[in-house]
Amino acid sequence: MITLKNVVLRRSSKVLLDGASVTINPGEKVGLVGRNGAGKSTLFALFNGTLHEDGGDFSMPRQWRLAQVAQNMPETEETATDFVVGGDTRLAEIRQTLSELEHKHAQAPDDHDIGMELAHAYTELADAGEHDAVPRAQALILGLGFKVHELDQPVNSFSGGWRMRLQLARALMCPSDLLLLDEPTNHLDLDALVWLESWLQRYAGTMIVISHDREFLDAVTDVTLHIEHAGLNRYGGNYSKFEEMRALQMEQQQAAFARQQDKIAHLQKFIDRFKAKASKAKQAQSRVKALERMEKVAPLLAEADFSFEFKEPDNIPNPMLSISDAAFGYVQEDAPAKVILAGVNRSVLAGQRIGILGANGQGKSTLVKTIAREMGALAGTVTEGKGLNIGYFAQQELDVLHPASSPLEHMVRLARDLGASSRERSTEQDLRGFLGSFNFSGDMVKQPVGTMSGGEKARLVLAMMVWQRPNLLLLDEPTNHLDLATREALAVALNEFEGTLMLVSHDRALLRSVCDEFWLVGRGKVTDFDGDLDDYQRYLLEEAKRQRELAKEAGRATAASSPEASEPQAPVAAPVAAPAPAVSSREQRQQEAQERQQRQERQKPIKRELAKAEARMAAAGAEREQIEARLTQPLPPAEIAEAGKRLKALTEEIEGLEELWLRLTDELEAAGA
Repeated sequence: MITLKNVVLRRSSKVLLDGASVTINPGEKVGLVGRNGAGKSTLFALFNGTLHEDGGDFSMPRQWRLAQVAQNMPETEETATDFVVGGDTRLAEIRQTLSELEHKHAQAPDDHDIGMELAHAYTELADAGEHDAVPRAQALILGLGFKVHELDQPVNSFSGGWRMRLQLARALMCPSDLLLLDEPTNHLDLDALVWLESWLQRYAGTMIVISHDREFLDAVTDVTLHIEHAGLNRYGGNYSKFEEMRALQMEQQQAAFARQQDKIAHLQKFIDRFKAKASKAKQAQSRVKALERMEKVAPLLAEADFSFEFKEPDNIPNPMLSISDAAFGYVQEDAPAKVILAGVNRSVLAGQRIGILGANGQGKSTLVKTIAREMGALAGTVTEGKGLNIGYFAQQELDVLHPASSPLEHMVRLARDLGASSRERSTEQDLRGFLGSFNFSGDMVKQPVGTMSGGEKARLVLAMMVWQRPNLLLLDEPTNHLDLATREALAVALNEFEGTLMLVSHDRALLRSVCDEFWLVGRGKVTDFDGDLDDYQRYLLEEAKRQRELAKEAGRATAASSPEASEPQAPVAAPVAAPAPAVSSREQRQQEAQERQQRQERQKPIKRELAKAEARMAAAGAEREQIEARLTQPLPPAEIAEAGKRLKALTEEIEGLEELWLRLTDELEAAGA
């Protein structure tokens, strides 16, 4: 087992863990959670031996084999298959031993001892799985989204995200007692994520995973370790169970703190009243000692969760856009255009909330980039509604960010480009204040974006989107690098957004909470998916099974004499229809979308009245404070009388506005029911 007893961990001068104690039992699947910067990666460094404790005791079995995903980008001409097979460290060690023994045997063929060692090594090689190492590696590679014809391509021929998938496959290939996974889902699409969950559920060793994907944590963990305030707390259960238990714990702590504060106040009041009276001095002194002995309950410090909101769009065209007989893809130099999607006929209506599903490489990002005007359609037309204003979140944040520029420079450019409509908010101070609401404060507003974390870049892109007041949001994997608190804030903001939304994401919690309907991108087409995410997950598992079966058939067919058979081709499987729900989930989602649109229409005039009342209350309150401040100064009698009258009028007005505010909030709640 892994044990920490009163462990202290530091990074430079910052104490990340102070007196942390916890036990992890063999075979447990542990989710390690906490805010960014709390010390999760530092604790991983303790587990893998690259960092040692600054205090206390840490121990884990010496014989345990460790596997983790290397963070460096692999640079090698090895094939994808050979690279992943190399992750089996036990197999590599036995192969090395065998090679040395074979060399010795060649020099001394009659040496009986070497012969015995050689026979033993061959037995160990068979036990280590030499016979099926390549199929095992290829199953991992295909499971993580690669195509059959890519199995023998050089690692260097893949982009960065795909190379990191190969690093993950290499780690899974390693026989291990302890598996450490730091954000393993960041580079995965939903199909690969579903496969990974299934694989990890069968993993027999001890696993510790850092992730900001709540559904992934729920699926693969049974213990949660939470780092908070330099402490490490263990909770039995997955992430959802942890949230329930922690909420109850926080509620109990707050109640205990409130009770203790009442008791302290009572004791202090007695001490203050009677400490000067001789007859009560003894009792007062005993209460002073009781107060000193009392072990204080810490107050519940509310975490400053990040939150934001999208402003109401200036206008919402309907339809937002219409796509007719379109083909989407890439223009290639000195080669015909590569068509990814063809025959696309879709309309996007005001208020729709569309989740875009599809296996990796099928064209989800191509669809979004074309709608976002990042790419042109190869054929057909994309007709935009009058006044369409797109807010686009690129899968790679640096697609829309300049690494050498600061957040403030990005906002200044954006405010200038938007023109007159934003002039009233385009002063540097206003822009600084706006960035501050997205947790860019102090010197951070002038820090080059290229030096920032992925989460900070994502927050900047969100800030730039909000500033533009879009009526159509196109979000391509917006949750990569976002912590759980920021993902929650994004979900809340998207649910309150009054425009139209199109979302590509592997975060199922986000898709479930904000999308009413789904489009399926696959086999070069864009179609409706008449089912929910559970149906889609079953569809992916069935499709993966079919792909494996077709891959086997394709492998057997490579011996055929046709020219095409000389090179393995990616199998193409017919789409598997999603299981039909008892009640049409598409109709239900459309009905829910219509009801939400109706609620928003009912709430709009109330929100406007509420905003006016709040603005007037703020102005009246400020004026009242000014008058009260003036009345503390020497004034002529006439001015005092006039100020008193105005003060009375303002007080009455504020009382009336408060009653109006209460009534409007009740009406707003009723309109949203």
